[in-house]
Amino acid sequence: MPSWETFLVFTAAALLLGATPGPSNLYVLARSVAQGPRAGTVASFGLATGGLVHVAGAALGLAALFHQSATAFSIVKYVGAAYLVWLGIQCLRDGAKGGRATSLPQPVPRPLRRIFRESMLVEILNPKVALFFLAFLPQFVDPAAGSIVLQTLLLGLIVTASALPCDLAIAHSAGRIAALMRRQPLWMRLQNYLSGTILVGLGAAMALARRN
Repeated sequence: MPSWETFLVFTAAALLLGATPGPSNLYVLARSVAQGPRAGTVASFGLATGGLVHVAGAALGLAALFHQSATAFSIVKYVGAAYLVWLGIQCLRDGAKGGRATSLPQPVPRPLRRIFRESMLVEILNPKVALFFLAFLPQFVDPAAGSIVLQTLLLGLIVTASALPCDLAIAHSAGRIAALMRRQPLWMRLQNYLSGTILVGLGAAMALARRN
């Protein structure tokens, strides 16, 4: 295994990357605004689980496929983008239903299992994550220090775990604010529109993503 010095440098870099705002933070924000902190928390762990799939792919060399094949990258990218847009449209439809209600509209809750499954698929269907692990992890792998597969899995687990605190903080802060604002009829009508717009925007950004 790599030295403790390498682990410390790697962990510091991973924490810095985890604290940097990115698409995953916006995704968790959308889930939290739509359904509260519990949904955002489940979404965070769903993204982390999907990230572990990419870690396993990088350890086994499967992520190199996205680097070498533009076709494979494009297929996964557009499927993932379409899935995000579809999730966003569902939120927008929920907002439209609430807007037509004669009484105070209530948010349409989704089962937490479904949120976890959807979040995991969102991360798995993002080839940019696979390319990130393929580019980042090997810089800290020492072939002379033991199994490359085990080192890659361990480093990938550290990266995934380091991203969780930021996502969880966003989930709880945004979710609590949304819970307070749900007492306002206008916010009740707009919250699903806001979440849906964020998800559709993330899908559009993924569709435009390049391999570089």
